[in-house]
Amino acid sequence: MSKFEAVLLINPDISKQILKKEIENFKKQISLNKGEIINSENWSLRDLSYKILTFKKAFYNFFQLEMEGNKIQVIIKYLTQNDHILRHLFIKVNTHQELPTKLNNEEK
Repeated sequence: MSKFEAVLLINPDISKQILKKEIENFKKQISLNKGEIINSENWSLRDLSYKILTFKKAFYNFFQLEMEGNKIQVIIKYLTQNDHILRHLFIKVNTHQELPTKLNNEEK
């Protein structure tokens, strides 16, 4: 199993219920593809560095994962087809960084 860190940027115009549902759906996709979420952090609503579509803000969510590398493409396909996910990033790492991250501690 490979170690990954993932960041999801989620549409800021959705309700908290839909936001929770989208995060749960992501977690379900990970488990369906025989992956495991080691840790996660909610970085809340933050400003974007540049506009994505018409959005200047997004909900940021950080995940530490362990799963087979070839299954990441299945997850990426799911995220790309989801209209609520503005951007996603997966990075393969040797070891997971210690939580909480500096970004989580930063003033919002």
